[in-house]
Amino acid sequence: METAAGRPLILFIPGLMPKPAPELHRSALLRCLHAGLQKADAEVARQIQADANAFDIVSWTYDFYGVHRDFSLDAPFIDELLQKDAANEADRKSAKSWRRRALRFVYRIGDGLPFLIPRLANEKLTLHLRDLRRYVQNQNDIAEHTRRLLTTPLKVAAAIDRPVLLIAHSMGSVIAFDSLWQLGRDANFESELSALITLGSPLGQRFIQRRLLGHKLPDAERYPRVIKRWINIAAVGELTAVDMTLADDFAAMSQRGLVEKISDFATYNWYREHGILNVHAEYGYLANRDVALHVAGWWRTHQK
Repeated sequence: METAAGRPLILFIPGLMPKPAPELHRSALLRCLHAGLQKADAEVARQIQADANAFDIVSWTYDFYGVHRDFSLDAPFIDELLQKDAANEADRKSAKSWRRRALRFVYRIGDGLPFLIPRLANEKLTLHLRDLRRYVQNQNDIAEHTRRLLTTPLKVAAAIDRPVLLIAHSMGSVIAFDSLWQLGRDANFESELSALITLGSPLGQRFIQRRLLGHKLPDAERYPRVIKRWINIAAVGELTAVDMTLADDFAAMSQRGLVEKISDFATYNWYREHGILNVHAEYGYLANRDVALHVAGWWRTHQK
């Protein structure tokens, strides 16, 4: 029987809102990642595709919401996404439209003046704030349960000496940060996450930073201690990653030697739903060559 011991693992944790059933979701995400890798490094794409244990996901949203998303709602748009190799001029223009820039400006004002957020929130943002509140308040132990869904495979990987690349999208990056903070305080966890990639992360928002585990502690105790390298990627036009750079927000981690380096990169996401650009979509991020280049570089470093 083939063993995964010592072999690299790419682990993906998604953001808010219901996701398709785990196997459908994993297959779709891997298909998008494979498309991105084909553009970045075809040999790595082949190796990951051939290794059934190379890619996995943390399926936390069913326990949080109690439902799976109907995958047929996403399937045709994933097909359209993968018919293109990169964002075209129309995608770039839409990502930089005056309306999107205005919304980003309003959201950044709301982040600086949080008492305005309820007045600025549309229906979608209101739902996200409700879900964030449920997580932060750990209602019915849901946050602890969600974090265990991530820390369990990380502990298993550490026990069999598997290097892990954790890819965290959107709210998944908040869950990842909190989970890694907890692992850093666990005397029984002596390993290190070889790399973290955050995609469309809201961690640059002060509203979020004030709700992270450990946020009230001094810098020496405030941050995770188990991240070796942190790569942050945000798409132009993001309304979740309104602060697209994290190296400045978490500079204390680098200064204290808690992470080797935090690097920020911008890219374009061309995923569309019914013709409307969604620069925040997880599928679009994974199909992106800019993201895949970092994945491929990490894989080549750890593939034996």
